[in-house]
Amino acid sequence: MAIQQNSRSGLLLAAVLDAALVLIFVLIGRASHGEGLLGTLLTGLPFLGGLLVGWLVMRAWRSPQRIAWTGTGIWLFSVGVGMLLRTVTGQGTEFSFVVVTTVVLGVFLLGWRGIAVLLRRGQARTHAVA
Repeated sequence: MAIQQNSRSGLLLAAVLDAALVLIFVLIGRASHGEGLLGTLLTGLPFLGGLLVGWLVMRAWRSPQRIAWTGTGIWLFSVGVGMLLRTVTGQGTEFSFVVVTTVVLGVFLLGWRGIAVLLRRGQARTHAVA
């Protein structure tokens, strides 16, 4: 079942899914370095801040599942503002970390939107045939 694009529940689900995927990215990264859960919030806050900025700047509540502009903007703000906040707070922003962050958050934040588009198209075809 696809998420309703413009419903209140669809909007809430999109926001929660974005935040959850950012936190999953952080948890994966911390686990891959053998680090515990204690610093997860400290590591995640800059990216959650970037995610919030992306949602506000892109006015994501209008079409939260849209890949072009909404999803792309949210992704780029999550990475860009996240890295800026990491720099300001004295956290690392090594080149390899920036690359991995950009790729993984791109796959996560654009990927679920791509899946939602495919599900909606499949539903539309099913309804058209029926």
